[in-house]
Amino acid sequence: MRKRTGTRPALTVVVTVLLLGGCSATDSPVPSSSTGSPSTTTVSDVGTTPTAPSMVPSVTSTTRVDPSVAWTDRVAQHIRQQANDGLFSGCALIGVDEEIVWQLSAGLADRADNRWNGPDTLFNLGSMNKMFTAVAVLQLVEQGEVSVDDTLASIWPEYPNRAVAEQVTIHQLLTHTSGLGDTFTAEFAEDPNRYRSNADFLPLFVDQPPAFEPGTSVGYSNAGFVVLGLIVEQISGQDYYDYVREHVFRPAGMGRTDSYALDEEIPDLAMGYTTKDFDGRETGVVAANAPLMPGRGFAAGGGYSTCGDLFRFSTALLGHRLLTLEVTTQLLEPRVELAPGVSQGYGFLIGDDGSIGHTGGAPGICSFMSVYPKSGHTAVVLSNSDEDCRQILDYLRSDPPE
Repeated sequence: MRKRTGTRPALTVVVTVLLLGGCSATDSPVPSSSTGSPSTTTVSDVGTTPTAPSMVPSVTSTTRVDPSVAWTDRVAQHIRQQANDGLFSGCALIGVDEEIVWQLSAGLADRADNRWNGPDTLFNLGSMNKMFTAVAVLQLVEQGEVSVDDTLASIWPEYPNRAVAEQVTIHQLLTHTSGLGDTFTAEFAEDPNRYRSNADFLPLFVDQPPAFEPGTSVGYSNAGFVVLGLIVEQISGQDYYDYVREHVFRPAGMGRTDSYALDEEIPDLAMGYTTKDFDGRETGVVAANAPLMPGRGFAAGGGYSTCGDLFRFSTALLGHRLLTLEVTTQLLEPRVELAPGVSQGYGFLIGDDGSIGHTGGAPGICSFMSVYPKSGHTAVVLSNSDEDCRQILDYLRSDPPE
């Protein structure tokens, strides 16, 4: 493929913001406030032996002196209190520069086996996989294999919907301004577990026209990131999963991160628990979320990772071990406003609190990573519940590190 050097023209249209709320099968880019779901689990201090199954051992450690120790202490105390009140099941981590300064784990990874969450537990990421897909695409941009201004048709002439392919650009797919829709449709709900690759999702939306003229509005689009995953395959000649494993996870030191199939036997994997149905309605009954999940994660979400691996991803990204400084800056530039205080970059959310990262929400999944480049802090919170991360995220937005 020829090298392209063009740059994207300035956006001149007025953007209409569409903000998806709630934890449902459609991931929410900006979780709203919540106190979390009640739980009977609590957290004990390091070195304390649980006296009953309701006492959950925590994992905390300080490995260096934090220059903003007061902020770390406040956040740690807030999360610890959430866990003690039975409002948090998962893991949490705070890092400074390239070192972890605090960790905590609470709650049950598997209620049937009475297995606790720990620092090495794998949690479903929901939409956080979009960050990995965006990095993969920008790596190909850096190599001159593609430009963000290229249309889908110029890269993938055989794309099944030619009219859409001639309108939509890589830039629009990366910023949710393409007009493409969702993957979690009524047809998907008939048999979620059968979807095991990016190509499996394509028939769910490929024949639909854009919801708006590409480039004129914002509509959070899982379908757009499916297409980006398939573009990675088209350009690189590699399977999407192989590409991100080799070019994103491996150089970042993310040895535990992958899109594991739902029926794989994976040690230390947390089962998601939900009281909601596919449409996000409360059922009043706690159940495993596996029947609602795709058979395997894909370019728009659903992979698994640990708190530690996501911290390594943040340090690799800001250390320019995945992309050059110039292209990393391109990746993280605010492009359009999603909601007051939150803008969309290329696959990353950028907050006016100085944070970059992403969130992930679905039945039995509530996770986020917030990186603060100015202060050097990274906060990672992964939960195997419906809403346990939301109140923590709101707390961080009200009290970011200086």
